[in-house]
Amino acid sequence: MPRFTPDPTFYPSPRDAAAAPVEKLAYVAAFARPADKPDALAVLDVDETSASYGEVVGWTELPNLGDEVHHFGWNACSSALCPTAAHPHVERRYLVVPGIRSSRIYVIDTRDDPTSPRVVKVLEADELGKRAGYSRPHTVHCGPEGIYVSALGGHGEEGPGGVAILDHTTFEVRGPWEADRGDQYLAYDLWWHIGHDVAVTSEWGTPSMIENGVVPELLLANKYGHRLHFWDLRKRRNIQTVDLGAQHQMALELRPAHDPRKQYGFVGVVVSTEDLSASVWLWTREGSEFAVRKVIEIPAEPADAADLPPALQPFGAVPPLVTDIDLSVDDRFLYVSAWGTGELLQYDVTDPEHPRKTGSVRLGGVVRRTPHPAVPELALSGGPQMVEVSRDGARVYVSNSLYGAWDDQFYPDGVGAWVAKLDVDPRTGGLTPDERFFPHDTDFRGRRVHQIRLQGGDASSDSYCFP
Repeated sequence: MPRFTPDPTFYPSPRDAAAAPVEKLAYVAAFARPADKPDALAVLDVDETSASYGEVVGWTELPNLGDEVHHFGWNACSSALCPTAAHPHVERRYLVVPGIRSSRIYVIDTRDDPTSPRVVKVLEADELGKRAGYSRPHTVHCGPEGIYVSALGGHGEEGPGGVAILDHTTFEVRGPWEADRGDQYLAYDLWWHIGHDVAVTSEWGTPSMIENGVVPELLLANKYGHRLHFWDLRKRRNIQTVDLGAQHQMALELRPAHDPRKQYGFVGVVVSTEDLSASVWLWTREGSEFAVRKVIEIPAEPADAADLPPALQPFGAVPPLVTDIDLSVDDRFLYVSAWGTGELLQYDVTDPEHPRKTGSVRLGGVVRRTPHPAVPELALSGGPQMVEVSRDGARVYVSNSLYGAWDDQFYPDGVGAWVAKLDVDPRTGGLTPDERFFPHDTDFRGRRVHQIRLQGGDASSDSYCFP
């Protein structure tokens, strides 16, 4: 049933979101790499006053095998309050959870009992394929006209990848979002400057380029994605493409400014084939077009070949592998996950042209295997990968798995499963691991963990139309 007043977790502005009550629960995608058991949605207690703080307090198993749940998002959020396409009577109730390997999409109801979400609808791969022409759904964003789902592959063919639109309430696939894609073929993330009718998409690879791990020949030939595409959001037309340079392989996560008056944002690049460094780039509006420039570079770390997995031994170094970034709701701090070296970096981006490093925490890493202070005797595999920031910016949550086949390449002795919470100094920056919060390994029942979503929204879930 529709609401007669707006959902209280819809916020007109980022300022309102930051002042809202803190999250009590977090939802985590948990997948079974061998596909011998169903994937699940784990529910974590993140209420610091709770007796079960830091524990898995809910567990919803999916009805199939082999989905590999990855990214997911809400059916509706603060963009529903935008005056250009207002839908104030929908509610933030359902999590839309794609299986990146199966191409299924699950709709999970969190309203009646938030710690025991229920699967209420399953979209099979053919529904996405036949109606939108896509497969391998990846990122989910709640938009003003519907639910936007990016997809890496085409239906029955490698590509192009793109974006499908789902209905807010029925979850039926309406069709492909693009009206004129130009020469865009590779796909990954989608975000927007919603008040300016601008969308941005990035590039990873087609299904065959990613599903069995990094293909060295393709990487060294610079065949993975390295471009950003800017779109007219309303006309659904590609209006500009910017190439970062072929050596800057895998331009992935997009994080636009939350301030709806601003037209800038950041994109993380996984690796440079010139020197194994990773980087973060800034896009800005300059007149009628967008310009993109590198603002952060993170070098590879030399290592003894004997300490490296086979994929890295010829290089004698560990690449940082920037695989996620996140921007605080107040647009002050940018968080950068260096999954290869096992580090989460924090930058003050008050001046987005000149980021200033203000904090860093080491956990895991291909060589370092830095333990969490809660269990100092446990050498950690994986590293900070998916990053989620609370609305008030005081807490950062990280999980450690990137993608099944890629985990196996870079951490061949096993990546394990863990989620950590870091506390932020709101005055000067800086990060401190919370020793009370470290669900890991058997807590996740033999699954690996990827994206985290916070109850009521988080720094990467919502967009706003008022400053």
